[in-house]
Amino acid sequence: MDTGLRARKKSATSLALHEAALRLALEHGPDRVTVESIADAAGVSRRTFSNHFANKEEALFHGDLLRLRRLLALVRARPADEPPGTALARAATDLFAEGDPPDPVRAAQRRLLRGHPALLAHQVAAYAAVERELAAEVRTRGATELRSRVLAATFLATLRAATQHWLEHPDRPLAEWVSDALS
Repeated sequence: MDTGLRARKKSATSLALHEAALRLALEHGPDRVTVESIADAAGVSRRTFSNHFANKEEALFHGDLLRLRRLLALVRARPADEPPGTALARAATDLFAEGDPPDPVRAAQRRLLRGHPALLAHQVAAYAAVERELAAEVRTRGATELRSRVLAATFLATLRAATQHWLEHPDRPLAEWVSDALS
């Protein structure tokens, strides 16, 4: 088995576990979902689950983390001489242009996860880790350390606010709400 195939299989298993976790959380509530139930629903062992995620919260937020990592990659791919704010806005535009058409199930899942107090700490930790990486990237574009942190935090807060607004007002595509928020 070549490395590419192994990586694709690992990614597919992580995605299957993530989707099973979301489905179960939507059906039963996040508090009633266990690692064992997620593994069973995905057709894998508890050990396989543990090879992919440390806990159910990681499995639940895997999709968000993938999107944040993709956003970070898009920022890094922007021209090095592009001003930080422009690079962030264009990367976000590119990310949301890649998005799928609105999916009512996905929107319901996101509402559930964002509104659940027991999951908030994990969500904040995941965003904080990406925020640090994003600030480091902004710093490479000539911003001071403090300005880099402020830009990264403000940018991610803007994306979270636009996403929350879209969840409450799904009459327009998320990409439009993000564009309005960033402008």
